Amino acid sequence: MTYLLLIINIISFIIFGIDKQKAVKHKRRISELNLLILTFLGGTIGAILAMLFFRHKISKTSFLLKFGLIVLIQTALIYFFQKYF
Repeated sequence: MTYLLLIINIISFIIFGIDKQKAVKHKRRISELNLLILTFLGGTIGAILAMLFFRHKISKTSFLLKFGLIVLIQTALIYFFQKYF
């Protein structure tokens, strides 16, 4: 499980970086939905690191609200599974 989370976070970091490069070059971008799905599937830490490292999506309020909701849901799920399983 640890390796799976490590891999998804590395992929998340790379995908956010690719999206930033595409944004700079005015090319077709990776959809926010795909970025958020990747985050929801466990790439939260990679996404946060990429957002800070590439300075990407950090000023887009609508994305940050959705991102924050995903982090909140993940936190609740972790709490629930630790408490009851």
